Amino acid sequence: MVITELAVLKFLHIIAMVYWLGGEWGIFNTSRHVIDRNLSMEERRRHMNTAYLIDIPARTGIILLFPVGFHMGHIWGLHDFGGSYLVAMWVLVLAWLGLCWAAFIKRETDTGIRLTKMDEAVRYVLIPLFIITAITSLMGYGPYEAGPMQKWFAIKVGLFGGLLIIGLVLRFIMREWTMLFRVLAEGPNVEAENKLEKSLRLGRGLAYVYWVGIAAVAFFGATKFM
Repeated sequence: MVITELAVLKFLHIIAMVYWLGGEWGIFNTSRHVIDRNLSMEERRRHMNTAYLIDIPARTGIILLFPVGFHMGHIWGLHDFGGSYLVAMWVLVLAWLGLCWAAFIKRETDTGIRLTKMDEAVRYVLIPLFIITAITSLMGYGPYEAGPMQKWFAIKVGLFGGLLIIGLVLRFIMREWTMLFRVLAEGPNVEAENKLEKSLRLGRGLAYVYWVGIAAVAFFGATKFM
């Protein structure tokens, strides 16, 4: 029995999706302790650190999902970007992944904040690219095939772009936590506490939309409906 390239890619795609969904659930449940004013700052910092430790595998899964899916799309004949295009894509994605991990490792420093903003800037380019190419493909202009029972790929790309928008807002929230905890380290600050609670309410509301979107991406990928 031979393990094919497609089989390995499917495996990686499943793993990336599991880490993405599971990580977001973990952060959702850990985050409420971050804003709990009844806990000591040391305890709250510990929960925030736990949230970051849960988040980095999810971020890794998000970054790897598109290149793995895009690579499989070429094997299935859903677009013509193979060969050197795939190589360039993987090189750029791995560089992006390295940036993401560097920002995580340096998260408590000014350098970490700068690296996080660079990581976010990558998404400013990818989000419109994914959404626009999905729309043009569904309209019949490419670059993805969108004939009978082929539209699912473009739909997945478009949904993924939309989910990156939500993910970007959640990244803003976690970056804000880091900044606010610097303020709280100097002593009690009601304004900072209120901002923490407000950001968490927004984040928890978006999380429900996020999960529905992730489930939709998984549905189209598994059933290849449309």
